[in-house]
Amino acid sequence: MIAPPDRKPLHRAFFDRPVLQVAPDLLGRILVRATPDGPIAVRITEVEAYDGPNDPGSHAYRGRTARNDVMFGPAGHVYVYFTYGMWHCMNLVCGPEGTASAVLLRAGEVVEGAELARERRVSARNDKELAKGPARLATALGVDRVLDGTDACAAGETPLRMLTGTPVPSSQVRSGPRTGVAGEGGNGDVHPWRFWVADDPTVSPYRAHVPRRRRS
Repeated sequence: MIAPPDRKPLHRAFFDRPVLQVAPDLLGRILVRATPDGPIAVRITEVEAYDGPNDPGSHAYRGRTARNDVMFGPAGHVYVYFTYGMWHCMNLVCGPEGTASAVLLRAGEVVEGAELARERRVSARNDKELAKGPARLATALGVDRVLDGTDACAAGETPLRMLTGTPVPSSQVRSGPRTGVAGEGGNGDVHPWRFWVADDPTVSPYRAHVPRRRRS
């Protein structure tokens, strides 16, 4: 059986490019999570680019650590991190090996396996909210640190895979400041590196960085 064009895997060469080329080109692509109960597929509608040592908002800005090691490549691998002691977020590594750039998957539309996503996202008021935000997307897909380093371009069975989908026309792509990023990295004039599909109801609302208060 021949897979339809939108369900063909993305090749590693797609990710082996500068992060600011890859990020907007991921809109409309399909991420598939294989589970024992069946697949869950999400059409990507919002992303953010992070450019390693050139980007004060990046986890890799100050160099390589055990936490961010996957960001340094190879391209096409999944970088998963844990944040605020509660949530996981997932990224796709891009650029040549050693560059530590990645694209955060911020939001998407569940196009297959919605019943499985609902079981993980019981607080969602409707299906548009199932993957509306990076932590929600990871939760809907059952993604955690166990999947850190997964090759989304691997041949054969893999728990996460990126498919061609239907790329979004450039006229429908919007860009602006990244959500919740502090300092220069959150300056939309310098780093307008959040990209989303115009008028798509699954895109998450923009929120500027708010410093966390320390408990007395």
